Amino acid sequence: MTARHLTLLTSTDWHDYELLDSGNLKKLERFGSFRFIRPEPQAMWRPRLAADAWTADGTFQPGKADSEDHESGGWQLAKTLPESWQMHYQSLRFLARPTPFRHLGFFPEQAAHWNWCAEHIEKFTQQHQRPPRILNLFAYSGLASLHAAAAGAEVTHVDASKKAIAQAFENRDACGLEAAPIRFITDDASGFVAREIRRQREYDGIILDPPKYGRGPKGETWRIEEDLSPLLQQAARLLSADAMFLVLTIYAIRASSLAAHYALADHLAGRPGQIESGELAILESALSDPQPRRYVAQANFARWLAG
Repeated sequence: MTARHLTLLTSTDWHDYELLDSGNLKKLERFGSFRFIRPEPQAMWRPRLAADAWTADGTFQPGKADSEDHESGGWQLAKTLPESWQMHYQSLRFLARPTPFRHLGFFPEQAAHWNWCAEHIEKFTQQHQRPPRILNLFAYSGLASLHAAAAGAEVTHVDASKKAIAQAFENRDACGLEAAPIRFITDDASGFVAREIRRQREYDGIILDPPKYGRGPKGETWRIEEDLSPLLQQAARLLSADAMFLVLTIYAIRASSLAAHYALADHLAGRPGQIESGELAILESALSDPQPRRYVAQANFARWLAG
């Protein structure tokens, strides 16, 4: 492995999403034609837009954290806001909707990973004359899976939530990718990986976006501080001899990107390649304010590329 390089990743390809402003521990965003105000603990600065510009179709009001450090709260939504609406990213079409967990069914900052994976999927296909096999764990509403499939991959999409799998099917149909080679599986990630090892299955790329805390379909518990390292150790065993990448994103824990970086380095020791790590961020819109545009960090990441 090469030495650690700290990277700030963002995507400039969005047209249906925009970070309009941030500050006072909040962010003002546009999802399609609708505007939302959400809590943002990273925004420890002043907004640049005037107060009357902070109008929204939906505002999330945070509550108190519970025993698992989940923050309660709820939305205040305009009566004119639809239950869901369609959005676009490159060739993808998908649905946005407010969820009880303050997000809108996807994470815009993840687009930087989608593009990077697509680039290497296309290179792999050209080099090996076959589609790569990609495993997406904690795959949620499916945008990473759909983007990878659109780039030419065969994808196994795994999430413990039946509701998330249903959303992934909705998004697949919105994209017109019903015939795409994607397996949608409702399962606990750790249990699925263990069974794939026993089946002697291999993958050419793995994407992991684990939550801080979760439950599997049979009551399995997931705590990232305890369970991530064993899962990475097992997942590394699924990488094929031709494997090209492993991508790890970590949200909502008190750790730096160093944790993700060294966890990957530990479990991929012996595999040639480079580990890149840092933060996923979103960039504010170009405002009339002459000051430089600000980045708002959203998650830590580490990703290994064979080489």
